[in-house]
Order: sequence, then structure tokens, then C-alpha cells
Amino acid sequence: MTHNRDVKAVTNRLKRIEGQVRGLIKMIEDDKSCEEILIQIGSVKAALHKTGQVVLEDHLSHCVLDGIQEGQGEETLKKLNSALEQFSRLV
Repeated sequence: MTHNRDVKAVTNRLKRIEGQVRGLIKMIEDDKSCEEILIQIGSVKAALHKTGQVVLEDHLSHCVLDGIQEGQGEETLKKLNSALEQFSRLV
């Protein structure tokens, strides 16, 4: 992440997710229903996925573009492929 705006946006998203996870822990400690807990887990998972999309978009807009412009297209595409493979495992 190279832009302060992007760092702040991703940090804010992760802090919200952190709060959701703390809420999940409390739900479990308070013996909430399995259905409610599973719904919250789905929400956390969706929030993480969206955060990953934001990071991936930044990676494409900056890191990949810069690597190609600097003549390192093949290596940049290998790294992009690896990042996409890791990201696709989140789903």
C-alpha cells in the first residue's frame, strides 16, 4: 500500500472487522444461538473479502502498473498471479 488514503481506508475496514470479531467472541460467551453466530461469521467473512478487494485494486493500480512500466512485466505478472491465487482462497 503506497497511498495514505488507501492505508487509512484499509486500516478503518480492519478495525471494523476487529470489532465484529470481538462481538462474535461476546456472542459465544453469552451463549447466543448458533444461527446468530453463523450470520455474524458470514458478515466478518464478507467484510474481509471486501477488504481484500480494496487491497487487490490498489495492487493493480499501483504495484502492477509500476512493474509493467518499469519493464518488469513478466515478474510482475507472476507476482500478480500468486496474489490472485492467495486471494481466491479466501472465498
